[in-house]
Amino acid sequence: MSIVETAEEKVKEHHAQTVESIDLIIGDLAGVDSHALDFAWEAAVKNTVLQTAKRKIIHVEARARCIECDCEFQIKELFDVCPLCGEPLLQIIQGKELQIKSMILN
Repeated sequence: MSIVETAEEKVKEHHAQTVESIDLIIGDLAGVDSHALDFAWEAAVKNTVLQTAKRKIIHVEARARCIECDCEFQIKELFDVCPLCGEPLLQIIQGKELQIKSMILN
């Protein structure tokens, strides 16, 4: 719903009518299930400025850096361990994103 609210604010701010297309950035660790998003999207955008918008999803792989040895690597889960030294203490570099990258307004 916050995506819909943001889109409606931008349409008003720029004196547009609708959103032609919207690009969303979603990280692997954002907790967004693509099937659930598809289902919720249809209900959320009905009768809004996003109703006819083309939606593009840009997936961002999850990456972390080991706090112990500074190794950077792809992760699948928040609690993955470093493949180099086995330490569980990681700094998440990317993969938690859930944001609007861009919108084309009409």
